[in-house]
Amino acid sequence: MRPELLSKLVTIETRYNELTQRLADPAVFGEPAQYQQLAREHAALRDLMAAYDEYRRVVREAEEAAELARAEGDAELRALAETERNTLVARQQALGREIEALLVPRDPRDERNVIIEIRAGTGGDEAALFAGDLFRMYARYAERHGWSSEVLSGSPTGLGGFKEVVVGVQGRGAYSRLKYESGVHRVQRVPATEASGRIHTSTATVAVLPEAEEVDVIIRPDELQIDTYRAGGAGGQNVNKVETAVRITHLPTGIVIACQDERSQHQNREKAMRILRAHLLERAIEQQKAEIDAARRRQVGSGERSEKIRTYNFPQDRVTDHRIGKTVHDLPSVLDGDLDELIEALAASDRLESLTSATT
Repeated sequence: MRPELLSKLVTIETRYNELTQRLADPAVFGEPAQYQQLAREHAALRDLMAAYDEYRRVVREAEEAAELARAEGDAELRALAETERNTLVARQQALGREIEALLVPRDPRDERNVIIEIRAGTGGDEAALFAGDLFRMYARYAERHGWSSEVLSGSPTGLGGFKEVVVGVQGRGAYSRLKYESGVHRVQRVPATEASGRIHTSTATVAVLPEAEEVDVIIRPDELQIDTYRAGGAGGQNVNKVETAVRITHLPTGIVIACQDERSQHQNREKAMRILRAHLLERAIEQQKAEIDAARRRQVGSGERSEKIRTYNFPQDRVTDHRIGKTVHDLPSVLDGDLDELIEALAASDRLESLTSATT
């Protein structure tokens, strides 16, 4: 473990021991508000201190096993000691990773549901098809994790793609995993309509928004302009006869959300409000980040959204994430929702960045 992290742990341990002593003080116990505050802080550090105690124990035992292996004259006993040392070193490394994760301040939005907006970029029909591929990839990823997903709004094309599609994903920890997907995704492949076999490059943009609860964002009725109109495209018998489509304009920000996929005006309005609340929460988060000059800039709405984050290369059967320089192969599996290897690597890089910021 890096020296700066060990130094940070020593400081935290001092505070933890101080809290333990204060919680045992009868005078503090007689002040319920103060006691509860100290108890919460103590509880928040308990898992970290338990892991740190275990880490130090494993380090001592690994050193003892290494010393025994060096001093032992019997070859069989020396081999046993070396095996024990290797097992303890592996445990030490695992505990180090656990401690690093515990040291990173938890994003309070990590447990939220998310709204994913996918829009075709450059590349015409091929970009729309790629947007459809990404939509199915995230739907399959949600399914693999036992989450549910639903289309909130969409503009499908005749070839099976989407000009844009907005998807809601409900599941514990959805934002903690999917927040790394925001940005420009690029595909390189030969389109089905390409007679000469030339490889085309197309793009689609992905925005991942933590879904807002009503208590997060206060929206006054006088801030909304709500228009209804007849929905276009395929639908039920009444979809083109009754004004079921809803367009909501948030006047203070100019954000416009339209929904027309549901059969009733009420359902479309409800979905549009969910998307609007997510956008307003995102805006509030970004304003807060700017005010405190936050170091972490990988969230939705930051400047990185305009940058290419990942390339899906069909001829080479590879997916490359440019933020961390990681390439994985078996592209069909990735598009089938097998994203965990990439997301785990991105989360590890994010934790390291946060730890570095916290210790400098």
